[in-house]
Amino acid sequence: MRKTHVIGAALAFVIVAGLPAPAQAAAGIHWGPVASAKGHSGQAKADVWITGFSAQTFVVRGRLYDRDAHPGHCAYVRARFHYAGGGTGWSRPGTTCSARKSFRLSSDGEIKRVDVRVCLYDRGARKTFKCHADAIKPEIIANWPQ
Repeated sequence: MRKTHVIGAALAFVIVAGLPAPAQAAAGIHWGPVASAKGHSGQAKADVWITGFSAQTFVVRGRLYDRDAHPGHCAYVRARFHYAGGGTGWSRPGTTCSARKSFRLSSDGEIKRVDVRVCLYDRGARKTFKCHADAIKPEIIANWPQ
C-alpha cells in the first residue's frame, strides 16, 4: 500500500469521525414500534421517533404501516399531548391505506407526557377500532442508556 493511500484514508476517517452521524443527529430519540391490537386480518403499526421533552415544540414522527389485508381498513396514528402548563390536546391524525407512509405530529408548546395512539381505521364506517396507546414520559426515557 502506498503512503498517500494511508494518509488519505486516515484523513478521511478524521473528517468523518468529527461530523455528527446524520441519522442520529436528525433522528432524536427512537421510541420504537407501537402497534394496534390485531383485527380479523391484520394490524396497524408505527415506528416512532420523538424529540426531547425540553423542546418548546414536541414532535412525534416516524413511519406508519398498514398491515391489514382487508381492503377497507387502514392504519391510523394520533398523539395526545399533556402540556406542562396543564391541559391536553390532540394532534391531527395521520392515516394510510398503503404499505407505509411517513408522519409528523407536533405539540403547541412544552409537554410533560405524550400518548401515541395507533389504530385500525374503517374507511366505510369512518371509525377507529383495535386501538393501542403508548404513554411516553420523560422519566421513562431518562433511564435509557445513551
